[in-house]
Amino acid sequence: MTNRDSLGDGRDRQKSLVADYYESLDTHTYDQLETLLHPDFVHERPDMTLSGRDEFIRFMRDDRPNTDTSHPIDTLYPADNSAEIAVRGRLLSADDALITEFVDIFSFGGEQIERIRTFTP
Repeated sequence: MTNRDSLGDGRDRQKSLVADYYESLDTHTYDQLETLLHPDFVHERPDMTLSGRDEFIRFMRDDRPNTDTSHPIDTLYPADNSAEIAVRGRLLSADDALITEFVDIFSFGGEQIERIRTFTP
């Protein structure tokens, strides 16, 4: 099952942005990733905060410790009364070994992803 197949109905544009985000990370398609992120994008992680789309893309392209990974989505939680989407997924190595589980909370600004807050066990 692909990330896009697991997203279901409703909030189609935001769900598509979320699926495209993980696909861009996994395929190293940084030009596509740039189009998905708001210029003032912020990624809050347990180990760091990356502020600004350019800083985030530079980190993902040049500085992340392991680039040969995949991000399968296990569950997507759209809240009817919120502009946020939560994703429960896993970060896997190239040989499909579990690196960590995560929950990403996506916030949107217009037609782009504005903020992601990542939580890990």
